[in-house]
Amino acid sequence: MLDNAKYDQINPPSRLLMGPGPINADPRVLRAMASQLVGQYDPAMTGYMNEVMALYRGVFKTENPWTLLVDGTSRAGIEAVLLSVIRPGDKVLVPVFGRFGHLLCEIARRCRAEVHIIEAPWGEVFSPDQIEDAVKRVRPRVLLTVQGDTSTTMLQPLEQLGEICRRYDALFYTDATASLGGNALESDAWGLDAVSAGLQKCLGGPSGSAPVTLSARCEAVIRSRKCVEEGIRTAEHRDGDDEMIYSNYFDLGMIMDYWGPERLNHHTEATSMLFAARECARLLLEEGLDAAIERHKLHGGAMLAGIDAMGLEVFGDRRHRMNNVLGVVIPTGLDGEQVRQMMLNDFAIEIGTSFGPLKGKIWRIGTMGYNARKDCVMQTLSALEGVLNRLGFAGPRGAGLQAAWDHYQREQPS
Repeated sequence: MLDNAKYDQINPPSRLLMGPGPINADPRVLRAMASQLVGQYDPAMTGYMNEVMALYRGVFKTENPWTLLVDGTSRAGIEAVLLSVIRPGDKVLVPVFGRFGHLLCEIARRCRAEVHIIEAPWGEVFSPDQIEDAVKRVRPRVLLTVQGDTSTTMLQPLEQLGEICRRYDALFYTDATASLGGNALESDAWGLDAVSAGLQKCLGGPSGSAPVTLSARCEAVIRSRKCVEEGIRTAEHRDGDDEMIYSNYFDLGMIMDYWGPERLNHHTEATSMLFAARECARLLLEEGLDAAIERHKLHGGAMLAGIDAMGLEVFGDRRHRMNNVLGVVIPTGLDGEQVRQMMLNDFAIEIGTSFGPLKGKIWRIGTMGYNARKDCVMQTLSALEGVLNRLGFAGPRGAGLQAAWDHYQREQPS
């Protein structure tokens, strides 16, 4: 028998999430998630699905009809696109400048692609010429990019890559999980064929739904693929073995048939997450996409000013940092994890660590989504300064807050 004394009602501690994501969800998104469920083919439900498609066209800045949700975290969106587009043996090119470029490589290899990599030192990004040189040499069928890699806090410029991909007949994909809503992304104007994202960063929602947009070129590739249903292979399947999509759940062709006018049953839509995704997009477009990007730039700039004034070193090429995440080099002699634990335990503020070669070397501080606000920036700087002073870091006292105030006064004069 269940010991009820062990399992109280869920009541998580109050935290201010100022790491690289997830962040605190906007209360309006949480309220939308609390809405009652309706049937999967109720006209109200299919109406909401159509509204989600329309709203995310605005978020992605696209006219793509196939702009929809993949049920699952942002990685589900990545996997759905790659599994549905990459054929076994396809050459793909991945410019890797952080942890999530390596993730694209891993998933592409599971799709049995021939993966080609170019690498930049962590903290740097690629020039268009570097990517064009690699495209010219490799002649990939797909270019796989990450726009904003939170492991390094860098933002890869994408504006010129679509034209390069068109000239060399390559599909152009980007993972915009960490960047969408807080940094410029122009799906149509930049020639992107597929973009996937998540809710838990600049969009101000919880993890669990992956918005995706697909161009007509991408749709044609997906529609040309065959699925394998329940593991049964027909003669047709054997003849076209290289064209199979082996995943049922992540087969975007089937998901498109579910979201399209046919409404062919594929899965039971994650209704509460659809409500969350709809509210995230509605709030973003209500604010105005350009205004939201400027908000992220404002508060990210204030955090940067405060960190500089405290005598801390910022990681990476400042010209290419994301608006919404800042890498801070952990000072020599300080235990970075001790600082994080004191921030969490004494101030209820979470900041992030990093991965791979940066593990234990930088903190990652986010100012994104619902937490891209002045009060969140000021609380975080105040707490960080207090912890560092407590641990003997000899920075100028109070300088971080004053610099942030000065930044706000300059950028938002009353």
